Amino acid sequence: MEGRGRSVEDIFEDFKSRRAGIIKALTVDVEDFYRQCDPEKENLCLYGLLNEKWEVNLPVEEVPPELPEPVLGINFARDGMQEKDWLSLVAVHSDTWLLSLAFYFGARFAFDRTDRKRLFNMINELPTIFEIVNGSTKKPVKEKSSVSNNSGGKSKSSSKVRAPETQSRLPKALQPKEEEEGLEENDDDEHGEAMCGACGDNDGTDEFWICCDICEKWFHGKCVKITPARAEHIKQYKCPSCSSNKRAR
Repeated sequence: MEGRGRSVEDIFEDFKSRRAGIIKALTVDVEDFYRQCDPEKENLCLYGLLNEKWEVNLPVEEVPPELPEPVLGINFARDGMQEKDWLSLVAVHSDTWLLSLAFYFGARFAFDRTDRKRLFNMINELPTIFEIVNGSTKKPVKEKSSVSNNSGGKSKSSSKVRAPETQSRLPKALQPKEEEEGLEENDDDEHGEAMCGACGDNDGTDEFWICCDICEKWFHGKCVKITPARAEHIKQYKCPSCSSNKRAR
């Protein structure tokens, strides 16, 4: 972020790119991230990069650093905690780092009160990394079927399904017709927005989505490299994070 005259939108794009990289490390590339955070190594940090990638590396040597630095030593706690708890801890510190970085740029480029507030509001519209890692963002109601295709695909577990609401921005698990009457009253509450557990975005209404049978998070098919054709042959889908957790146990 060199130069002057950066806008709120510029800083927000910076924030989103780095955030996407960290989310990928903590949800999709968990096995690789876990391996790189060897407790036998020196203090390590998780960096989100502008190209939406991530890296685990040593902190910069300059004091003070040119930019705010992520929390040090994430690798030291790796083997002393449950993997899920450790990932959650890294997620919290990553949220803190991204906020500090965004408002560092806001100060550097002399944002006034209005611009700072607008930047915060734009950031606050996105779920935190912690929420995504822990699956605490709102998601569609799910039945036994784990596969749903927004473009008109069928539920694998039942042919008696109700078509998704056309006004819903995101996929909604299909409920059997015989259960519809009892669920109509709560239908509005169940239309909460779901976030992709890999990239954290809630767009792509015309894309293929798949839901993990273990953690019940929804994912863009392209984010977890699952196609509709492949999904038809999956009896129980496990996302990369749940698969990694099983391996660790």
